[in-house]
Amino acid sequence: MPRKFLLSILVLTIFVALAAPPLPAQSSPTISLTVDATQAPLKLVRSHIVMPVRPGPLSLYYPKWIPGEHGPNGPIANVTGLKFSANGKTIPWQRDLLDNFSFHVDVPEGVDHLDIAFDYIEPSASGAYTAGASATAKVEVISWNQNVLYPAGTPADQLTYEAKLILPDGWKFGTALPVANQSGNQATFKPVSLERLVDSPVIAGEYYRAIDITPPGEPIHHEIDMAADSEAALAMPPEIKAGLINLVAESGKLFGARHYRDYHFLLTLSDHVAHFGLEHHESNDSRLPERVMLEPTGAFSVGGLLAHEFVHSWNGKFRRPADLTTPDYEAPMKTDLLWVYEGLTDYFGPLLAARSGLWTPEQYHDVLASISAALGPGRPGRTWRPLLDTAVGQLGFGRGWLNWRRGSDYYDEGDLIWLEVATIINRESHGQKSIDDFAHSFHGGPNNGPEIKTYTFEEVVSALNSIAPYDWAGFFQEKLTSTSPDAPVDGIENGGWKVVYTDKPSKVPGRRGGAGDAYSIGLQVGEDGSVTDSIVGGLAFKAGITSGMKVVAVNGRVYTRDLLNDAIKASKDSANPIVLLVIVDDYYKTCTIDYHGGERYPHLQRDESKPDYLDDLIRPHASK
Repeated sequence: MPRKFLLSILVLTIFVALAAPPLPAQSSPTISLTVDATQAPLKLVRSHIVMPVRPGPLSLYYPKWIPGEHGPNGPIANVTGLKFSANGKTIPWQRDLLDNFSFHVDVPEGVDHLDIAFDYIEPSASGAYTAGASATAKVEVISWNQNVLYPAGTPADQLTYEAKLILPDGWKFGTALPVANQSGNQATFKPVSLERLVDSPVIAGEYYRAIDITPPGEPIHHEIDMAADSEAALAMPPEIKAGLINLVAESGKLFGARHYRDYHFLLTLSDHVAHFGLEHHESNDSRLPERVMLEPTGAFSVGGLLAHEFVHSWNGKFRRPADLTTPDYEAPMKTDLLWVYEGLTDYFGPLLAARSGLWTPEQYHDVLASISAALGPGRPGRTWRPLLDTAVGQLGFGRGWLNWRRGSDYYDEGDLIWLEVATIINRESHGQKSIDDFAHSFHGGPNNGPEIKTYTFEEVVSALNSIAPYDWAGFFQEKLTSTSPDAPVDGIENGGWKVVYTDKPSKVPGRRGGAGDAYSIGLQVGEDGSVTDSIVGGLAFKAGITSGMKVVAVNGRVYTRDLLNDAIKASKDSANPIVLLVIVDDYYKTCTIDYHGGERYPHLQRDESKPDYLDDLIRPHASK
């Protein structure tokens, strides 16, 4: 730029800085927040904020970019009844013309405290994370980001909030947030930063149970807090409790350090809330079907979700990509390192689930096989969309066509990539180092309570090179930009196994990938016949079936899931094609699939020509 223009800009900048009101000091006055959840069973939660202010223009934000959600998903559409007042008089407000999450008010002279009140309508349908259904007649999950406004201009870790929660009579609650005092159905929490408040959800319910899962000799307290729609759902089997105790012990062995004061697994059990897991530094917000612990596969379901979210305390909360670490919830996040944030977590989570006994070795094998199948023949979108773009382009899942769109594949593909990293470390160090050494180095250090230590791509590469020198930068660049149609299964093969397809159903059906029909006729069909996906280039796709259609008949008979499975199974010994009658819009269409391969399910098969390093990785380590 010309020097004269630069001087003009400098003068203007100084003038604006002098004219603008100074930012609040780091030790800002405490903001009071009262959340009244007594009407949560009616899907209504009320917030009242008392905020110290000064006269003049004031901008406030509703949290938009929620940590762990990786997108601007704050449920602003559920905020209603918003009112600002001071000294008993209503103050007008205006929403920002360009940002629906921003509000502007003009604080009158003589006002030093602003009263803010609004209602949050709990959605009754599933949604994305904290925007999803979170309340039933018997349970409620309080995600503080739903119930708070905060002033612009001050980082979230420098804003202090004193939160009070009012629950329905008789309800109990669990949280990692320190309690100052509790009386009846009301609890007041110790003042914390806004960052820590949003990072500390609360689960509550009429049916509630807390179980100590601290391993013997572990100095830091760990517990699981459960709220459910029934008392029966809280009956945790002994084997799940033992597995969770082992999970805590194995995590300590893997990372060699903890970065929290204590830890709470917050588990909501209901068929009427959104099912997901969301990480927090000293807790996790995990939600599963009501009777999941009473099912034969309960340990698998509970262990898989809780292990993943627990790992995030180290990988995602303590160690976090610099571009995902923003000063508040308004600043956009850059998501290009999600293959580390989520992908490495998706590797460590199943690893710990297997080491702790929550998963059997066979289940771990079948999960890897299912991922490989889903990302290989089940994901032709790999040929146009590289893995890196699935992290950068947070486009949502849309409806159908997942195999061609690609979704958040940085989770599952990250699992395979980091497994390969583990095998390369072992190979390059001649067995002297392991992925555990990297976890110790990268995620270790003193326990100063919840804190953030950021990293960049270059620092990940440097940390790996300190364990086992290798062209890690080139390795990751190749994996992140590849448009190969094949899944990256070198880690499985390096570990002494290979992916095969047999007619034996998986031990973990439905967790990843699809049923046997996905890898036979290239179709995923729901119980009611709705086509959830049709693999582009597969036999069903070539026959004219795509996502959104509905199968109504199989070989002339009204569709049932069993009939389709029977037809696929019988195809191996039949010269006749499989004929499906489908509905597309308001029209019927007959589609003929010339398939004769029978059922095909992905599995891992031992390669006896190589050492079994895969099973070495998942053996219990805490007892060593």
